[in-house]
Amino acid sequence: MKLTGFLFAAALLGSCTQPAAEENYTRHVDPKIGTGGHGHVFVGANVPFGLVQVGPTSIPQTWDWCSGYHASDSTVIGFSHTHLSGTGIGDLFDVTVMPVTGDVTYARGTEDDPTSGLWSYADRTQEIARPGYYSVPLTRYGIRAELTATARVGLHRYTFPASDAAAVVFDLENGGCWDKATETHLAKEGDRTVTGWRHSTGWAKDQRVYFAAEFSKPFEKFETIGDNYARASFRTTDGEQVSLKVALSPVSVEGAKANLAAELSGWDFDATAKAADKAWNDELSKVKIETADETARRIFYTALYHTMIAPSLFCDVNGDYYGSDHAIHRNADFTNYTTFSLWDTYRAAMPLMTVLHPEKMADIVQTMLHISDEQGRLPVWHLWGNETDCMVGNPGIVAVADAIVKGIGGFDREKAFEAIRKTAMNPDRGNGLRMEYGYIPCEMFNEAVAYDMEYALADGAAARAAETLGKAEDAKYFEERSHSYRNYFDPATRFMRGRDSKKGWRTPFNAFASTHRADDYCEGNAWQYTWLAPHDVAGLVGCFGSRARMLEKLDSLFTVSSVVEGGETSPDISGLIGQYAHGNEPSHHILYLYTMLGQPWKTADKVR
Repeated sequence: MKLTGFLFAAALLGSCTQPAAEENYTRHVDPKIGTGGHGHVFVGANVPFGLVQVGPTSIPQTWDWCSGYHASDSTVIGFSHTHLSGTGIGDLFDVTVMPVTGDVTYARGTEDDPTSGLWSYADRTQEIARPGYYSVPLTRYGIRAELTATARVGLHRYTFPASDAAAVVFDLENGGCWDKATETHLAKEGDRTVTGWRHSTGWAKDQRVYFAAEFSKPFEKFETIGDNYARASFRTTDGEQVSLKVALSPVSVEGAKANLAAELSGWDFDATAKAADKAWNDELSKVKIETADETARRIFYTALYHTMIAPSLFCDVNGDYYGSDHAIHRNADFTNYTTFSLWDTYRAAMPLMTVLHPEKMADIVQTMLHISDEQGRLPVWHLWGNETDCMVGNPGIVAVADAIVKGIGGFDREKAFEAIRKTAMNPDRGNGLRMEYGYIPCEMFNEAVAYDMEYALADGAAARAAETLGKAEDAKYFEERSHSYRNYFDPATRFMRGRDSKKGWRTPFNAFASTHRADDYCEGNAWQYTWLAPHDVAGLVGCFGSRARMLEKLDSLFTVSSVVEGGETSPDISGLIGQYAHGNEPSHHILYLYTMLGQPWKTADKVR
């Protein structure tokens, strides 16, 4: 497979030829890839990096339904306007709507009772999922649902049977085990419009979403059911199509109305779906591949599609946004974003954005700098104005430092470095122990090795940013502090392992052992974490004593047993080749260490 096109010709292959233009790259995308196993991917309609991800949400609330959808289950409780994709924790599912006919009970329902709740089975044999468009029949009601979207608006088209009791139900309860509604409001305005809001607490502790919904035909009756449900009812003839536009805002109902007016004033569903397809095609066409393998093409463009679901817009069309200080910020001079899963993305997805979407990077960095102003430090895992502090280290430092080093413009570089320095010196989350002891003692802080090694990597990035800006003193300080990981290297076992405040090794020690978030590592073991120093390969060589000894140990990583021992191991430790875990973040850089150690053919072989 050959990569060509925007920036990749020079960056990756040099002299490869430009392939003939294709009409539509979206035809190669299969949004169903990743919906089985532990994929957790979103299925529905959205545009690249859009605020709205409108799609089906199912009854089950367990881990494999973090995105609301799984290949093993065909229940639908409604079509929610916000979804996460690929995450290991659930949240969102805000502003859910469900088309129905006849009497229903107003609850999520249970699969044991087909008449409970609003839910229906979906006929997956007739399901259509492609970028910017989703369609499925709801067998309980005989309704075909179709969805498309703009950046801030979900557009629904429902084909009803003949019914004197057709309706669309608004569900603000939803959330299930992932979050709980704390304040909701539903109201009608005239005979076509429904407005309201949903405040909730969950992974995002103080989430707020506002909406304005408009129907293509008047409803004959509007009733609220408790605090969290409302039903807009009308009569339909067989095959009649009723459309619904739902605009979101993180700020206010007025903001949602303005977003609706700006992005989707009309009712042309097919034109909106076509525009969504074009938005995806424009982004996907930035990378062109040459291959005779259609399966490889499908996998490639689906993976590229998945990189553009998040970060997502988090502001109104006029720039207003909900800040990390839980205040409304008006008329911002940048585009605000959210859904920063940075431990997962600083390694590859964020650097890829600097290549494929450089025009967005100034706004991405400015968002992070404003988060730093509002909460006192750069983001770790930011979701809808809330810091979840999920995962280890200071990944926000790496993303901002990368933009400084690459010379990306459109933001204040001095302010950016001040945010890096402020975050690096923040004593929370074990960093204070590290500054006191020179490393994080294992008896004082859980996942000490993982936190410290990630902090060290971030310090290495801070040092490179300081060098770029001519800050020699800062560069020296962060460079020296980036070596803290060396305290964990045990020359006797040639592994990184926990060390207490008196520099004694944690015992007993088993390099194959991993207990999910209850030991010295995070989603990994000593075999995987021993290599987490890509910022200081020379120093890592020094730990092993020579390049030859490090290469010998690195070779063995791929040949030892793939059994991960211990108690409750993380399901994220997957894609094992020996103890190299291709499916999880701490291993993502390891293959490239061969290139940095002078044996690039081993990298090429294993990457292939």
